[in-house]
Amino acid sequence: QVQLVESGGGLVQAGGSLRLSCAASGRTSSTYTMGWFRQAPGKERERVVAIAWSGSSTYYADSVKGRFTISRDNAKNTVYLQMNSLKPEDTAVYYCAASVDIARFDYHGIVTWGKGTLVTVSS
Repeated sequence: QVQLVESGGGLVQAGGSLRLSCAASGRTSSTYTMGWFRQAPGKERERVVAIAWSGSSTYYADSVKGRFTISRDNAKNTVYLQMNSLKPEDTAVYYCAASVDIARFDYHGIVTWGKGTLVTVSS
């Protein structure tokens, strides 16, 4: 079983930047697609970004394109999310997640979830 642990959340002003990390441990598999969902108060959990194990395929939600960048270091079993030009509407709990492949990186295709890290963007 793979365990995912997020870090890097916090409070930032609008226009600022944060970098989230997600470290995988346990029965790890660098062939997993990994990425992030987020859930704002009173809203459903939404898919944000994902990256295939090779790094050759990525997914970005329209709302974050041009502002967020996902990357991974398979030697460290870690995925990174660089978030720039943050907006108040980016405020949410960010969950790291893993799926078998990028085509199945949706809510029902996730095989492992992290516990989440809170990102708060003040206006």
